[in-house]
Amino acid sequence: MTANLLTHYTEGSPSAPPLLLGPSLGTSYALWDKVAPELSAGHRVVRWNLPGHGGAPAGAIGPGATVADLAALVLELADSLGIGRFAYAGVSLGGAVGLHLAVHHPERLTSLAVICSSAHFNGSKPWEERAELVRREGLGPVAATADSRWFTAGFTVPALVQDHRDADPEAYAACCDALAAFDLRDRLASITVPTLLIAGREDPATPPAHLREIADAVPGAALVEIPGASHLAPAQCPEAVLTALRAHLSGDAGPGMRVRRQVLGDAHVDRAQARQTPFTARYQEFISHYAWGEIWTDPTLSRRERSLVTLTALVAHGHLDELALHVRAARRNGLTEDEIGAVLLQSAVYCGVPAANSAFAVAQRVLAEDTEEAGNPPSSPPD
Repeated sequence: MTANLLTHYTEGSPSAPPLLLGPSLGTSYALWDKVAPELSAGHRVVRWNLPGHGGAPAGAIGPGATVADLAALVLELADSLGIGRFAYAGVSLGGAVGLHLAVHHPERLTSLAVICSSAHFNGSKPWEERAELVRREGLGPVAATADSRWFTAGFTVPALVQDHRDADPEAYAACCDALAAFDLRDRLASITVPTLLIAGREDPATPPAHLREIADAVPGAALVEIPGASHLAPAQCPEAVLTALRAHLSGDAGPGMRVRRQVLGDAHVDRAQARQTPFTARYQEFISHYAWGEIWTDPTLSRRERSLVTLTALVAHGHLDELALHVRAARRNGLTEDEIGAVLLQSAVYCGVPAANSAFAVAQRVLAEDTEEAGNPPSSPPD
């Protein structure tokens, strides 16, 4: 290990797609404690520390440091680990590093997530003044205001605040120098990697407008705003950050998610994602990736044909809640009420009359509800 190599923590399979996670100024890689272990289920996750943070040596940067210097250290770390291309996510200063990589080293990135960060940090003067204060008085005065800058009222993460107090003052001040000189607004349109912006609605340091500015400029970028989150969203709202990152990082699930929404409807998928927890996140990813991203996107069968098969299978196994969902899906896929009825009638022969009887009741209710929502009177039910 070279003297200037960033200290880091790695988890997940060495053969999994690599993901590098960058920290915010004043924190350590502990910022990712509630997110990284979940992401490591599908990625080789490498969290890195800023110089002089989290016990890391301070000498890798000095006065007049730039974000480009930090980005070079990240690439040196990746090279030392045998990582060529990687996904990247970073918070605040860590996010700025990601933007620099996307502009100047796009060949190294597979995707980018910028969290509670900015393409500029409100000009150089505030950071020059903070650097001068820290070099003169140490980190005590700045760390004393960490809670109000990082979290909403009443919330804190003592270990992260302690990281702030324990950081090396000279390395911290050098990071302030980097933020003072950073401004990539005129280069954002050149970013070509898939990009996600995550904003904390209550973030006073990099308000949502900063992330919207990036999202508006980067072609194809997506923006997620997290209610109740301040500047250190991965620590304060880890489940929301995890949900957004999983969807972003699972590039192969993208087509599946689009098909899932087209077939099942936005309302259903939104409800499913709103209920997602770390316990169910991998299952949701599995459904989007395999069921919708591989099976439903296979052109061998049309969506109409897949609806016919799916309705029959659900009747056979008595999965009535799923049947209701897929009756609506069948209508979206172009099946008429008569065709749905014909499927259920045939299921009576091959799956049994009791199963078909329950299925007809479910389908009749769903079709009647959909008719009422469309503003038309429902047809009279059969005797």
